[in-house]
Formats: sequence, structure tokens, C-alpha cells
Amino acid sequence: MARPFDLEQLNTLILVSEMGSISAAAPRLGRSQSAVSEQVKKLEEMCGLSLFIRSKNGVKLTPAGERLADYGRQLLALSDAAHRDLQGLQLEGDLRLAITDYFRPRTLPSILRRVRDNFPRLRLHVSVRKSALIEHDASDGEFDIGLSMTILDTDAKRREAAQQAILRTEPLSWVAHKSFSLSENGMLPLVVMPDSCSLHQFTVRQLDQDGIRYSVMHTASGIAGLQLALDAGLGVTCLNASAIPEDAQPFTTPALPRLPQVAFTLVPPRNGEAKIVSQVRDLLIEQMR
Repeated sequence: MARPFDLEQLNTLILVSEMGSISAAAPRLGRSQSAVSEQVKKLEEMCGLSLFIRSKNGVKLTPAGERLADYGRQLLALSDAAHRDLQGLQLEGDLRLAITDYFRPRTLPSILRRVRDNFPRLRLHVSVRKSALIEHDASDGEFDIGLSMTILDTDAKRREAAQQAILRTEPLSWVAHKSFSLSENGMLPLVVMPDSCSLHQFTVRQLDQDGIRYSVMHTASGIAGLQLALDAGLGVTCLNASAIPEDAQPFTTPALPRLPQVAFTLVPPRNGEAKIVSQVRDLLIEQMR
């Protein structure tokens, strides 16, 4: 008889793949790096296959690891659903989530898929919006839960973010494709989102303050388009850590302005928020942190 999979080991596999490294996943799992490595090793020994490709930049799943991770998400979802069903906690209904484009674009689909798998009766409607619009429209009833990004460049913004549910903080970096090189005229070509984007506004403001010459070479409508423009070597941009594409690298010539961190937060709940929304809010915090 085949040995059953250990749910904790499967959860470790999934979280390490989403975080991109064992060191990043260990605090989330409440374990030491060596303990997490041992869990991964035991899972690989049980499968008789390598589940991760390891490099100096972290880890990513092998094709076998991808297949096992898909099964793992289903098994974990079934386990959670069985527990909630026995406790009378099954969620049902519609919920509208507004989310910033910058939040973990590579792993957000798997997070939402896990929410869907965990709550098959919940109809989750997701819209991607600018952070400023999410915060401005929070009280208008157009969505139930909003996730926005705040640039922590002032004490006031840091205090404001601290009063909300912070899912994660990330550093901002100047980045370009690894093949990019600056032209001889020294003009900095920028790849940006539309000028309604708070990160676009912050970027050009910092460059103006430091007297750095620049030209907007490409304006993307969304993070996927911006990443494609970077991959094409069209210019330099400012991005949060989880939105930086794999083939991009830090760009430091000329000496560009130092950058702060950003915080991803859930906008405060409205008065009289429905119980189902509060329950999903708590679960999203657990899944997205």
C-alpha cells in the first residue's frame, strides 16, 4: 500500500515555491531553515524525484514538483473544506475583491486558486485597479475587500499603513533587463505605468528632485505589459520586489535616488460589513501574508 502524503510537507512544498526560497518560507512556516530543508528532502525521497531546481537566486519547481504542488493544493483545500464543513463554517455567496496590479503578480493566481479550492461555494469576483482608486472608492460599495499598495516615503504614510492590516512590506528597486545598457547621451529611458499610477508619480518626482535627465519611453497599461517592456530592454523602471521579472537586475548607473519600502494593506472594513466578508477577509490575510 502506498504511503500517504504528509499535508505539512505538501504545505511546505507549496509555500517554498511561492516564496522562491527556503529562507523566505521558513519564518512563514514557523520553522528553522534546516527543518524546512529536511521536510523538502523527505518529500523528495518519498517521491524518488527532485522537486526543486536550486540556484544561487533561490528555488523553483521542477515539472514533477509543479504536478505535486497542484495535487497538494487540492488535498490541502479538501482537508480545510472538510474541517469547515464539520464545524458548520462553509462559506457561500458572492464576494468582490479589488486588488493592486503590483501585489505578487507571479503567485497571485495560485493564491486565488487556493481560495477558490478552499471555498467552492464562494463566487469570487476579482478586479485589478490602481491603489489610489481602491482607497478612494473604498466606501462606495463597488467592492467588498480592497488590497492596495502604499509607498512608505513619509512618516505620515508609515503611520497610516500601520493602522491597517499589512499583508507584507517589500523594498522598491531600480531595475532593467540584464541585457540593457544606457545610451551614450546619458538620458535615462523609463518604462512606467500610466501617470495616474502612484508609483509612476513617485518615480518621476524622485528623478526630478535629484536632477536626473529621463524620458518616458514606454507606458504600459498593466504590470504584465510593463514586465514585457522590461524584457524587451526598452528601459529602466522602479518596482517592488515581488513584481520584478526573473531576467531583470538592479540598475544603479547613474546614481539613482534611494528608494523606500512599500506596504500592501487591506483597506479598513466598512461599518456593518457582512459576516461572510469578514470571514473571507481573515482567510485572505492568512493566505496572502
